[in-house]
Amino acid sequence: DGDLKFSLESVKKLKALMDENIHSNSRVGISKASYSPCDEKDLPEEFQSVCKREDASMIFERLTLAVQEADLCEICANAACAGCF
Repeated sequence: DGDLKFSLESVKKLKALMDENIHSNSRVGISKASYSPCDEKDLPEEFQSVCKREDASMIFERLTLAVQEADLCEICANAACAGCF
C-alpha cells in the first residue's frame, strides 16, 4: 500500500480478523465504521506501525480488498507481481 509493504500471509490474517469481528459486531449492532483492527490482540506485529497513522482505516481497507476475491491467485494478489491478467 503506497510505500508500505506487508507479507501476503499477514494481510490474510488481517482480513480474517476483520471479517470475524465485523460479522460478530453486526449481530450486536456495532457498525463497521467504528471497528479498528488495531484493537485486536491477534493483529500481526507488522501492522502496529499502521495503527499509529491517521489513515490507518483506509490502509487496512485497501489491504483487505487486495485479498477479497476468493479465486484470486496468491501470485496476483502480490502488488509486486508483473504479468498477471
